[in-house]
Amino acid sequence: MSINNTHTVEEDLELILNENLRLSKELNTQQVENLINAINNANRIFFLGTGRSGLALKIAAMRMMHLGLNVFVVGEIVTPAILEGDLLIVASGSGTTSTVVSAVKKANKQHAKVFALTADENSELAQLADELLLIKAAVKTDFGAAVSEQYAGSLFEQFTFLIFESVFMSLWKKSSLTKEDLWPKHANLE
Repeated sequence: MSINNTHTVEEDLELILNENLRLSKELNTQQVENLINAINNANRIFFLGTGRSGLALKIAAMRMMHLGLNVFVVGEIVTPAILEGDLLIVASGSGTTSTVVSAVKKANKQHAKVFALTADENSELAQLADELLLIKAAVKTDFGAAVSEQYAGSLFEQFTFLIFESVFMSLWKKSSLTKEDLWPKHANLE
């Protein structure tokens, strides 16, 4: 396999950073505040996404656990039933991922709150969620370069990660916990 390297790694990194910076400037920060409030008001927090979006949410779940919040990743063997008063946070760029949409419908039947991150505000997921955080990135089937020059849903997945890093920072700063306070919650069976 031969790759034509007419660009540099630095140029690729700059493109990725600039696309994420553009999204940060287009972000509806009230939606992020709503997410922070939903997390603060939840009895328990459940995270669900598939593929790389799911990985970004697993990272978010870990950080919320470091803050001492009661969090679960949907699909893990120890994840309990979701109930009223709980929060389900989901991410799907297309808003059509069948396992995510199905889980949201089940959470709705239990009267749990659903907060969705998606790139399509008209998707089924967006319609089913109680609250929405719109990430104006390309969906994985957008093969053009108008929204993002990156492959598939890369920009959506990267920005989902960055959003939750920002949410974590906001919650952490408001908590008055120190780095030393958080450290004992880090995994020690590595």
